[in-house]
Amino acid sequence: MKPSIIELPKYLDIRGNLSFVEEDTHLPFKIKRVYWIYDVPGGEIRGGHAFKETQELIIALSGSFDVVLHDGEKEHRYSLNRSYYGVLVPKMTWGLMENFSTNSLAVIISSTEYNPDDYVRDFDEYKRLKLVQGDNIVD
Repeated sequence: MKPSIIELPKYLDIRGNLSFVEEDTHLPFKIKRVYWIYDVPGGEIRGGHAFKETQELIIALSGSFDVVLHDGEKEHRYSLNRSYYGVLVPKMTWGLMENFSTNSLAVIISSTEYNPDDYVRDFDEYKRLKLVQGDNIVD
């Protein structure tokens, strides 16, 4: 599976709009954890790691930010600024989030519970693990 944009349903209403996500309809995984990132100071970067087993869907609920992913072969950049679009992040994908606007809010839907052993925090180690899996690495 490659990183991709998922368009979520949107219902427009003069009283306010509504979007949602369902695990069996929009996600290729069961939801085990939901967390959010907010109050990110200007210029800061979040992430900078990969997960061995975790898959995620990242959504900008408010404001905007960029999701930068590396799949072991090339970099993918997604600018999120609508709450009905999300970026699907497969396991073993290196990722970070940057260029947060003021008052942005990111929600992340995860396929696993928090496990510090699932993280790969060094890019060279990430590339080595991808090679062990039989994937080609191109810098």
